[in-house]
Amino acid sequence: MTSLPLFIAPAVYDDADAAFAQVDAIYRNSVTHLRQSLQRFVSGQADGLRTRAFYPMVRLRVDTVARRDSRKSYGFVAGPGVYETTLTRPDLFAAYYREQFRLLLKNHAVQLEVGTSSLPIPVHFSLGEGDHLEGSLTPERRQRLADHFDLPDLASMDDGIANGTHEPGPGEAHPLSLFTAPRVDYSLHRLRHYTGTLPEHFQNFVLFTNYQFYIDEFIKLGHALMADPACEYIAFVQPGNVVTRRADLPAEASDSLGAPPPRLPQMPAYHLVRPDGSGVTMVNIGVGPANAKTITDHIAVLRPHAWLMLGHCAGLRNTQQLGDYVLAHGYVREDHVLDEELPLWVPIPALAEVQVALEQAVADVTQLSGWELKSLLRTGTVASTDNRNWELLPHPGPERRFSQSRAVALDMESATIAANGFRFRVPYGTLLCVSDKPLHGEIKLPGMANHFYRERVDQHLRIGLRAMELLRQQRPDQLHSRKLRSFVEVAFQ
Repeated sequence: MTSLPLFIAPAVYDDADAAFAQVDAIYRNSVTHLRQSLQRFVSGQADGLRTRAFYPMVRLRVDTVARRDSRKSYGFVAGPGVYETTLTRPDLFAAYYREQFRLLLKNHAVQLEVGTSSLPIPVHFSLGEGDHLEGSLTPERRQRLADHFDLPDLASMDDGIANGTHEPGPGEAHPLSLFTAPRVDYSLHRLRHYTGTLPEHFQNFVLFTNYQFYIDEFIKLGHALMADPACEYIAFVQPGNVVTRRADLPAEASDSLGAPPPRLPQMPAYHLVRPDGSGVTMVNIGVGPANAKTITDHIAVLRPHAWLMLGHCAGLRNTQQLGDYVLAHGYVREDHVLDEELPLWVPIPALAEVQVALEQAVADVTQLSGWELKSLLRTGTVASTDNRNWELLPHPGPERRFSQSRAVALDMESATIAANGFRFRVPYGTLLCVSDKPLHGEIKLPGMANHFYRERVDQHLRIGLRAMELLRQQRPDQLHSRKLRSFVEVAFQ
Protein backbone atom coordinates (compact mmCIF):
# COMPACT_ATOMS: atom_id res chain seq x y z
CA MET A 1 0.00 0.00 0.00
CA THR A 2 1.00 3.59 -0.56
CA SER A 3 0.43 6.60 1.68
CA LEU A 4 -0.57 9.63 -0.39
CA PRO A 5 -1.61 13.19 0.41
CA LEU A 6 -4.93 14.51 -0.78
CA PHE A 7 -5.01 14.53 -4.60
CA ILE A 8 -6.16 17.89 -5.93
CA ALA A 9 -7.65 17.61 -9.40
CA PRO A 10 -6.91 20.35 -11.93
CA ALA A 11 -9.09 23.42 -11.50
CA VAL A 12 -9.28 26.45 -13.79
CA TYR A 13 -8.24 29.99 -12.87
CA ASP A 14 -8.43 33.32 -14.64
CA ASP A 15 -6.54 35.17 -11.88
CA ALA A 16 -2.77 34.85 -11.43
CA ASP A 17 -2.86 35.26 -7.64
CA ALA A 18 -5.55 32.62 -7.24
CA ALA A 19 -3.65 30.19 -9.47
CA PHE A 20 -0.48 30.77 -7.47
CA ALA A 21 -2.32 30.24 -4.17
CA GLN A 22 -3.42 26.81 -5.39
CA VAL A 23 0.15 25.94 -6.42
CA ASP A 24 1.34 26.96 -2.97
CA ALA A 25 -1.33 24.91 -1.21
CA ILE A 26 -0.60 21.76 -3.22
CA TYR A 27 3.13 22.06 -2.67
CA ARG A 28 2.86 22.66 1.07
CA ASN A 29 0.43 19.77 1.45
CA SER A 30 2.77 17.41 -0.43
CA VAL A 31 5.92 18.45 1.41
CA THR A 32 4.21 18.26 4.81
CA HIS A 33 3.05 14.73 4.03
CA LEU A 34 6.58 13.64 3.09
CA ARG A 35 8.21 15.26 6.10
CA GLN A 36 5.79 13.70 8.59
CA SER A 37 6.30 10.26 7.10
CA LEU A 38 10.06 10.76 7.03
CA GLN A 39 10.07 11.70 10.72
CA ARG A 40 8.36 8.41 11.51
CA PHE A 41 10.83 6.50 9.36
CA VAL A 42 13.86 8.15 10.98
CA SER A 43 12.50 7.41 14.46
CA GLY A 44 12.18 3.72 13.54
CA GLN A 45 8.41 3.60 13.27
CA ALA A 46 8.09 1.23 10.31
CA ASP A 47 4.46 1.14 9.19
CA GLY A 48 5.20 -0.82 6.02
CA LEU A 49 3.68 1.86 3.79
CA ARG A 50 5.40 3.46 0.84
CA THR A 51 4.97 7.22 0.97
CA ARG A 52 4.66 9.39 -2.11
CA ALA A 53 3.74 13.00 -2.85
CA PHE A 54 3.66 14.94 -6.08
CA TYR A 55 4.58 18.36 -7.40
CA PRO A 56 1.93 20.88 -8.40
CA MET A 57 1.55 21.55 -12.10
CA VAL A 58 0.17 24.34 -14.26
CA ARG A 59 -1.38 23.68 -17.67
CA LEU A 60 -2.45 25.90 -20.55
CA ARG A 61 -4.67 24.97 -23.51
CA VAL A 62 -4.47 27.22 -26.56
CA ASP A 63 -6.37 26.78 -29.84
CA THR A 64 -5.07 29.71 -31.90
CA VAL A 65 -1.76 31.29 -32.90
CA ALA A 66 -3.14 34.74 -32.08
CA ARG A 67 -2.03 36.52 -28.93
CA ARG A 68 -2.62 39.97 -27.54
CA ASP A 69 0.96 41.24 -27.16
CA SER A 70 3.99 40.08 -29.13
CA ARG A 71 6.45 42.74 -28.04
CA LYS A 72 7.95 40.73 -25.19
CA SER A 73 10.23 37.78 -25.86
CA TYR A 74 8.39 35.63 -23.29
CA GLY A 75 4.97 35.21 -21.71
CA PHE A 76 3.28 33.36 -24.57
CA VAL A 77 3.31 29.92 -26.21
CA ALA A 78 4.33 29.25 -29.80
CA GLY A 79 0.98 28.05 -31.13
CA PRO A 80 -2.09 25.87 -30.57
CA GLY A 81 -1.69 22.94 -28.19
CA VAL A 82 -1.48 21.85 -24.58
CA TYR A 83 1.41 23.17 -22.48
CA GLU A 84 2.35 22.40 -18.89
CA THR A 85 5.14 22.30 -16.35
CA THR A 86 5.69 21.20 -12.78
CA LEU A 87 6.50 23.76 -10.10
CA THR A 88 8.44 23.82 -6.85
CA ARG A 89 9.36 26.15 -3.99
CA PRO A 90 6.51 28.67 -4.37
CA ASP A 91 7.95 30.45 -1.33
CA LEU A 92 11.10 31.22 -3.32
CA PHE A 93 9.56 31.80 -6.75
CA ALA A 94 6.35 33.58 -5.76
CA ALA A 95 6.94 36.80 -7.71
CA TYR A 96 8.32 34.91 -10.69
CA TYR A 97 5.40 32.47 -10.92
CA ARG A 98 2.80 35.21 -10.53
CA GLU A 99 4.39 37.21 -13.34
CA GLN A 100 4.48 34.21 -15.71
CA PHE A 101 0.85 33.37 -14.90
CA ARG A 102 -0.25 36.98 -15.41
CA LEU A 103 1.38 37.19 -18.83
CA LEU A 104 -0.13 33.90 -20.02
CA LEU A 105 -3.60 34.97 -18.94
CA LYS A 106 -3.18 38.37 -20.57
CA ASN A 107 -1.69 37.19 -23.86
CA HIS A 108 -3.93 34.21 -24.54
CA ALA A 109 -7.22 35.15 -22.81
CA VAL A 110 -7.69 31.57 -21.61
CA GLN A 111 -7.75 29.98 -18.17
CA LEU A 112 -4.89 28.25 -16.39
CA GLU A 113 -5.34 24.77 -14.96
CA VAL A 114 -3.60 24.05 -11.65
CA GLY A 115 -3.59 20.69 -9.91
CA THR A 116 -1.52 17.80 -8.62
CA SER A 117 0.90 16.38 -11.19
CA SER A 118 2.04 12.78 -11.65
CA LEU A 119 5.70 13.69 -11.03
CA PRO A 120 6.79 12.55 -7.55
CA ILE A 121 8.78 14.77 -5.17
CA PRO A 122 12.03 13.03 -4.16
CA VAL A 123 12.15 12.84 -0.38
CA HIS A 124 15.51 14.63 -0.29
CA PHE A 125 13.91 17.67 -1.92
CA SER A 126 11.26 17.91 0.79
CA LEU A 127 13.78 18.56 3.56
CA GLY A 128 13.87 21.93 5.26
CA GLU A 129 16.98 24.00 5.77
CA GLY A 130 19.20 22.40 8.39
CA ASP A 131 17.78 18.90 7.90
CA HIS A 132 20.44 16.31 7.12
CA LEU A 133 18.81 13.01 6.29
CA GLU A 134 21.77 10.68 5.95
CA GLY A 135 23.29 11.69 9.26
CA SER A 136 20.12 10.58 11.07
CA LEU A 137 20.04 7.06 9.64
CA THR A 138 22.07 3.92 10.08
CA PRO A 139 23.54 2.37 6.91
CA GLU A 140 20.84 -0.29 7.03
CA ARG A 141 18.05 2.28 7.25
CA ARG A 142 19.58 4.30 4.41
CA GLN A 143 19.45 1.23 2.18
CA ARG A 144 15.76 0.82 2.96
CA LEU A 145 14.96 4.48 2.17
CA ALA A 146 14.21 3.69 -1.48
CA ASP A 147 11.65 1.07 -0.37
CA HIS A 148 9.58 3.77 1.34
CA PHE A 149 10.18 6.99 -0.61
CA ASP A 150 10.93 8.32 -4.08
CA LEU A 151 14.59 9.23 -4.52
CA PRO A 152 16.01 11.73 -7.05
CA ASP A 153 15.62 10.41 -10.60
CA LEU A 154 18.08 11.91 -13.07
CA ALA A 155 15.78 11.01 -15.96
CA SER A 156 13.43 13.81 -14.87
CA MET A 157 16.22 16.38 -14.60
CA ASP A 158 17.95 16.48 -17.96
CA ASP A 159 18.34 19.75 -19.88
CA GLY A 160 16.71 18.61 -23.10
CA ILE A 161 14.23 21.50 -23.03
CA ALA A 162 16.92 24.14 -22.61
CA ASN A 163 19.15 22.42 -25.18
CA GLY A 164 16.37 22.36 -27.77
CA THR A 165 16.47 18.56 -28.07
CA HIS A 166 13.30 17.70 -26.13
CA GLU A 167 10.58 16.03 -28.19
CA PRO A 168 7.21 15.47 -26.43
CA GLY A 169 5.95 11.91 -26.68
CA PRO A 170 2.54 10.98 -28.12
CA GLY A 171 -0.15 12.69 -26.07
CA GLU A 172 2.44 14.50 -23.94
CA ALA A 173 2.05 18.24 -23.33
CA HIS A 174 4.59 20.75 -24.60
CA PRO A 175 6.79 22.34 -21.92
CA LEU A 176 5.97 25.72 -20.40
CA SER A 177 9.32 26.15 -18.67
CA LEU A 178 12.96 25.38 -19.36
CA PHE A 179 13.19 23.32 -16.16
CA THR A 180 11.06 20.68 -14.50
CA ALA A 181 10.50 20.97 -10.76
CA PRO A 182 13.03 18.21 -9.85
CA ARG A 183 15.66 19.91 -12.02
CA VAL A 184 15.08 23.16 -10.14
CA ASP A 185 15.21 21.42 -6.75
CA TYR A 186 18.41 19.65 -7.70
CA SER A 187 20.11 22.95 -8.55
CA LEU A 188 18.85 24.67 -5.41
CA HIS A 189 20.52 21.96 -3.33
CA ARG A 190 23.72 22.21 -5.39
CA LEU A 191 23.84 25.97 -4.90
CA ARG A 192 23.86 25.55 -1.13
CA HIS A 193 26.71 23.07 -1.46
CA TYR A 194 28.89 24.99 -3.89
CA THR A 195 28.37 28.57 -2.68
CA GLY A 196 27.71 28.17 1.05
CA THR A 197 24.59 30.34 0.92
CA LEU A 198 20.89 29.68 0.56
CA PRO A 199 19.20 30.22 -2.80
CA GLU A 200 16.94 32.77 -1.08
CA HIS A 201 19.87 35.18 -0.86
CA PHE A 202 20.73 35.16 -4.56
CA GLN A 203 19.94 38.36 -6.40
CA ASN A 204 18.80 38.96 -9.98
CA PHE A 205 22.13 40.43 -11.12
CA VAL A 206 25.16 38.16 -10.83
CA LEU A 207 28.87 38.90 -11.14
CA PHE A 208 31.39 36.11 -11.65
CA THR A 209 35.09 36.44 -11.02
CA ASN A 210 38.09 34.13 -11.15
CA TYR A 211 40.15 35.82 -8.42
CA GLN A 212 39.74 36.20 -4.67
CA PHE A 213 41.07 39.76 -4.89
CA TYR A 214 37.73 40.87 -6.32
CA ILE A 215 35.85 39.14 -3.53
CA ASP A 216 38.03 40.85 -0.91
CA GLU A 217 37.05 44.22 -2.40
CA PHE A 218 33.39 43.18 -2.60
CA ILE A 219 33.42 42.25 1.09
CA LYS A 220 34.97 45.59 2.05
CA LEU A 221 32.40 47.40 -0.05
CA GLY A 222 29.53 45.34 1.37
CA HIS A 223 30.39 46.20 4.96
CA ALA A 224 30.96 49.86 4.11
CA LEU A 225 27.53 50.05 2.47
CA MET A 226 25.86 48.45 5.48
CA ALA A 227 27.17 51.30 7.63
CA ASP A 228 25.37 53.82 5.41
CA PRO A 229 21.64 54.27 6.25
CA ALA A 230 21.11 55.91 2.85
CA CYS A 231 22.36 52.81 1.02
CA GLU A 232 19.91 51.16 -1.43
CA TYR A 233 20.84 47.68 -0.18
CA ILE A 234 19.30 46.26 2.98
CA ALA A 235 21.72 43.42 3.79
CA PHE A 236 25.06 41.87 2.94
CA VAL A 237 25.22 38.06 3.06
CA GLN A 238 28.39 35.98 3.19
CA PRO A 239 29.03 32.19 3.08
CA GLY A 240 27.48 30.36 5.99
CA ASN A 241 24.44 32.65 5.54
CA VAL A 242 26.07 35.28 7.72
CA VAL A 243 23.78 38.31 7.37
CA THR A 244 24.82 41.89 8.09
CA ARG A 245 21.83 44.23 8.05
CA ARG A 246 22.06 47.88 7.11
CA ALA A 247 22.82 49.92 10.21
CA ASP A 248 19.36 51.46 10.51
CA LEU A 249 17.49 48.15 10.14
CA PRO A 250 16.70 45.69 12.94
CA ALA A 251 18.06 42.15 12.78
CA GLU A 252 15.65 39.40 11.76
CA ALA A 253 15.17 36.13 13.60
CA SER A 254 16.72 34.10 10.76
CA ASP A 255 19.93 36.14 10.90
CA SER A 256 21.06 34.31 14.04
CA LEU A 257 21.06 30.98 12.18
CA GLY A 258 24.09 31.88 10.08
CA ALA A 259 27.67 31.08 11.05
CA PRO A 260 30.98 31.42 9.20
CA PRO A 261 31.95 28.03 7.73
CA PRO A 262 35.14 26.35 8.99
CA ARG A 263 36.43 26.55 5.42
CA LEU A 264 35.17 28.34 2.34
CA PRO A 265 33.03 26.35 -0.09
CA GLN A 266 34.23 25.58 -3.59
CA MET A 267 32.65 28.66 -5.18
CA PRO A 268 31.69 31.07 -2.39
CA ALA A 269 28.89 33.56 -3.04
CA TYR A 270 28.30 37.00 -1.55
CA HIS A 271 25.10 39.00 -1.85
CA LEU A 272 24.21 42.69 -1.71
CA VAL A 273 20.48 42.36 -1.10
CA ARG A 274 17.72 44.67 -2.25
CA PRO A 275 14.13 44.21 -0.99
CA ASP A 276 12.87 43.19 -4.43
CA GLY A 277 15.75 40.80 -5.17
CA SER A 278 17.32 43.14 -7.73
CA GLY A 279 20.60 43.44 -5.84
CA VAL A 280 23.98 42.00 -6.82
CA THR A 281 25.40 38.54 -6.14
CA MET A 282 29.11 37.90 -6.65
CA VAL A 283 30.59 34.41 -6.99
CA ASN A 284 34.25 33.43 -7.03
CA ILE A 285 34.17 30.58 -9.53
CA GLY A 286 37.90 29.97 -9.34
CA VAL A 287 39.86 28.99 -12.42
CA GLY A 288 38.63 26.92 -15.32
CA PRO A 289 35.64 26.28 -17.56
CA ALA A 290 34.38 23.28 -15.55
CA ASN A 291 33.61 25.50 -12.56
CA ALA A 292 32.09 28.15 -14.83
CA LYS A 293 29.71 25.63 -16.35
CA THR A 294 28.86 24.01 -13.02
CA ILE A 295 27.79 27.17 -11.25
CA THR A 296 25.89 28.67 -14.19
CA ASP A 297 24.04 25.36 -14.70
CA HIS A 298 22.59 25.85 -11.23
CA ILE A 299 22.16 29.63 -10.97
CA ALA A 300 20.18 29.51 -14.22
CA VAL A 301 17.15 27.97 -12.46
CA LEU A 302 16.82 31.18 -10.42
CA ARG A 303 16.15 33.04 -13.70
CA PRO A 304 18.48 36.00 -13.08
CA HIS A 305 18.12 39.10 -15.23
CA ALA A 306 21.81 39.16 -16.19
CA TRP A 307 25.20 37.73 -15.36
CA LEU A 308 28.60 39.23 -16.14
CA MET A 309 32.15 37.94 -16.03
CA LEU A 310 34.75 40.19 -14.39
CA GLY A 311 38.19 38.66 -14.42
CA HIS A 312 41.75 38.72 -15.65
CA CYS A 313 42.94 37.75 -19.08
CA ALA A 314 46.03 37.49 -21.21
CA GLY A 315 46.29 40.35 -23.68
CA LEU A 316 47.12 39.06 -27.14
CA ARG A 317 47.97 42.35 -28.86
CA ASN A 318 51.23 44.23 -28.51
CA THR A 319 49.32 47.50 -28.35
CA GLN A 320 47.61 46.50 -25.09
CA GLN A 321 48.94 47.54 -21.70
CA LEU A 322 48.62 45.77 -18.38
CA GLY A 323 45.44 47.05 -16.76
CA ASP A 324 43.61 47.69 -20.04
CA TYR A 325 40.02 46.48 -20.28
CA VAL A 326 38.56 44.13 -22.88
CA LEU A 327 34.85 44.19 -23.65
CA ALA A 328 34.02 40.91 -25.37
CA HIS A 329 31.86 41.13 -28.49
CA GLY A 330 32.56 37.55 -29.61
CA TYR A 331 34.01 34.31 -28.27
CA VAL A 332 36.30 31.55 -29.46
CA ARG A 333 35.15 28.46 -27.60
CA GLU A 334 38.05 26.11 -26.85
CA ASP A 335 36.74 25.33 -23.37
CA HIS A 336 35.04 22.09 -24.55
CA VAL A 337 32.73 21.72 -21.53
CA LEU A 338 29.59 22.65 -23.47
CA ASP A 339 30.34 20.96 -26.78
CA GLU A 340 27.66 18.31 -26.25
CA GLU A 341 24.93 20.69 -25.08
CA LEU A 342 25.69 23.62 -27.40
CA PRO A 343 27.47 22.73 -30.66
CA LEU A 344 30.39 24.89 -31.69
CA TRP A 345 28.59 26.04 -34.84
CA VAL A 346 26.09 27.95 -32.67
CA PRO A 347 27.11 31.64 -32.56
CA ILE A 348 27.15 33.40 -29.18
CA PRO A 349 26.06 36.95 -30.06
CA ALA A 350 26.89 40.09 -28.16
CA LEU A 351 23.79 41.58 -26.50
CA ALA A 352 23.43 45.26 -27.27
CA GLU A 353 21.85 46.21 -23.94
CA VAL A 354 24.67 44.59 -21.97
CA GLN A 355 27.43 45.93 -24.23
CA VAL A 356 26.15 49.49 -23.94
CA ALA A 357 25.84 49.22 -20.14
CA LEU A 358 29.39 47.88 -19.77
CA GLU A 359 30.94 50.55 -21.97
CA GLN A 360 28.98 53.28 -20.20
CA ALA A 361 30.06 51.87 -16.83
CA VAL A 362 33.73 52.06 -17.82
CA ALA A 363 33.22 55.65 -18.90
CA ASP A 364 31.35 56.57 -15.70
CA VAL A 365 33.94 55.08 -13.34
CA THR A 366 37.10 56.15 -15.18
CA GLN A 367 35.67 59.58 -16.16
CA LEU A 368 36.99 59.02 -19.68
CA SER A 369 35.02 59.37 -22.89
CA GLY A 370 35.42 59.32 -26.64
CA TRP A 371 38.96 58.86 -27.90
CA GLU A 372 40.38 58.88 -24.38
CA LEU A 373 38.19 55.92 -23.42
CA LYS A 374 39.60 53.97 -26.37
CA SER A 375 43.07 54.23 -24.82
CA LEU A 376 41.86 52.05 -21.93
CA LEU A 377 39.05 49.93 -23.34
CA ARG A 378 39.17 47.62 -26.34
CA THR A 379 36.22 45.74 -27.82
CA GLY A 380 37.05 42.43 -29.45
CA THR A 381 36.92 38.67 -29.49
CA VAL A 382 37.84 36.72 -26.36
CA ALA A 383 39.16 33.17 -26.60
CA SER A 384 38.57 30.74 -23.73
CA THR A 385 40.68 27.62 -23.37
CA ASP A 386 40.67 24.63 -21.03
CA ASN A 387 44.48 24.40 -21.18
CA ARG A 388 46.02 26.68 -18.57
CA ASN A 389 49.47 26.09 -20.04
CA TRP A 390 48.56 26.74 -23.65
CA GLU A 391 51.77 28.75 -24.01
CA LEU A 392 53.78 25.53 -23.73
CA LEU A 393 52.20 23.80 -26.74
CA PRO A 394 54.41 23.37 -29.85
CA HIS A 395 54.73 26.50 -31.98
CA PRO A 396 52.81 27.48 -34.02
CA GLY A 397 49.92 26.20 -31.98
CA PRO A 398 46.91 27.94 -30.51
CA GLU A 399 48.36 31.40 -31.15
CA ARG A 400 47.81 30.86 -34.89
CA ARG A 401 44.12 30.06 -34.29
CA PHE A 402 43.77 33.01 -31.96
CA SER A 403 45.27 35.30 -34.59
CA GLN A 404 42.97 33.93 -37.29
CA SER A 405 39.96 34.53 -35.01
CA ARG A 406 41.06 38.15 -34.38
CA ALA A 407 41.04 37.43 -30.63
CA VAL A 408 42.40 40.23 -28.45
CA ALA A 409 42.33 38.39 -25.11
CA LEU A 410 42.46 34.89 -23.66
CA ASP A 411 41.02 33.42 -20.47
CA MET A 412 39.49 30.16 -19.24
CA GLU A 413 35.93 31.07 -18.24
CA SER A 414 34.31 33.85 -20.27
CA ALA A 415 33.14 31.84 -23.28
CA THR A 416 31.64 29.22 -20.97
CA ILE A 417 29.66 31.78 -18.99
CA ALA A 418 28.46 33.51 -22.15
CA ALA A 419 27.57 30.22 -23.87
CA ASN A 420 25.63 28.98 -20.86
CA GLY A 421 23.85 32.33 -20.69
CA PHE A 422 22.85 31.85 -24.33
CA ARG A 423 21.82 28.26 -23.65
CA PHE A 424 19.68 29.14 -20.62
CA ARG A 425 18.33 32.46 -22.01
CA VAL A 426 20.13 34.55 -19.37
CA PRO A 427 21.58 37.86 -20.66
CA TYR A 428 25.37 37.79 -20.39
CA GLY A 429 28.45 39.94 -20.87
CA THR A 430 32.20 40.00 -20.27
CA LEU A 431 34.59 42.72 -19.16
CA LEU A 432 38.15 41.52 -18.58
CA CYS A 433 41.32 43.22 -17.41
CA VAL A 434 44.69 42.45 -19.00
CA SER A 435 47.02 41.03 -16.35
CA ASP A 436 49.79 39.64 -18.59
CA LYS A 437 50.93 39.45 -22.22
CA PRO A 438 52.62 36.07 -22.63
CA LEU A 439 52.98 36.38 -26.42
CA HIS A 440 55.01 39.54 -25.89
CA GLY A 441 57.23 38.50 -22.99
CA GLU A 442 55.18 40.11 -20.23
CA ILE A 443 54.32 37.29 -17.83
CA LYS A 444 52.97 37.58 -14.32
CA LEU A 445 55.73 38.29 -11.82
CA PRO A 446 55.12 38.83 -8.08
CA GLY A 447 55.98 42.52 -7.98
CA MET A 448 54.15 43.30 -11.20
CA ALA A 449 51.08 41.38 -10.07
CA ASN A 450 50.89 43.15 -6.71
CA HIS A 451 51.08 46.56 -8.33
CA PHE A 452 48.47 45.60 -10.91
CA TYR A 453 46.07 44.28 -8.27
CA ARG A 454 46.33 47.46 -6.21
CA GLU A 455 45.72 49.67 -9.22
CA ARG A 456 42.94 47.87 -11.00
CA VAL A 457 40.83 45.45 -8.93
CA ASP A 458 38.85 48.10 -7.05
CA GLN A 459 38.15 50.07 -10.21
CA HIS A 460 37.19 46.96 -12.17
CA LEU A 461 34.72 45.89 -9.47
CA ARG A 462 33.14 49.35 -9.34
CA ILE A 463 32.70 49.21 -13.11
CA GLY A 464 30.90 45.88 -12.80
CA LEU A 465 28.59 47.22 -10.11
CA ARG A 466 27.88 50.34 -12.15
CA ALA A 467 27.00 48.18 -15.15
CA MET A 468 24.52 46.26 -13.00
CA GLU A 469 22.95 49.55 -11.87
CA LEU A 470 22.49 50.56 -15.51
CA LEU A 471 20.98 47.19 -16.41
CA ARG A 472 18.64 47.36 -13.42
CA GLN A 473 17.24 50.62 -14.75
CA GLN A 474 16.00 48.83 -17.86
CA ARG A 475 12.70 46.97 -17.98
CA PRO A 476 13.19 43.19 -17.74
CA ASP A 477 11.45 42.69 -21.09
CA GLN A 478 14.05 44.98 -22.71
CA LEU A 479 16.94 43.06 -21.18
CA HIS A 480 15.60 39.59 -21.98
CA SER A 481 16.27 39.75 -25.69
CA ARG A 482 14.68 37.84 -28.56
CA LYS A 483 18.24 36.92 -29.53
CA LEU A 484 18.10 34.28 -26.80
CA ARG A 485 14.80 32.70 -27.85
CA SER A 486 14.41 29.83 -30.31
CA PHE A 487 11.75 29.16 -32.99
CA VAL A 488 9.53 27.17 -30.65
CA GLU A 489 10.19 28.60 -27.21
CA VAL A 490 8.82 27.96 -23.74
CA ALA A 491 6.56 30.67 -22.34
CA PHE A 492 8.28 31.18 -18.99
CA GLN A 493 11.08 33.74 -19.00
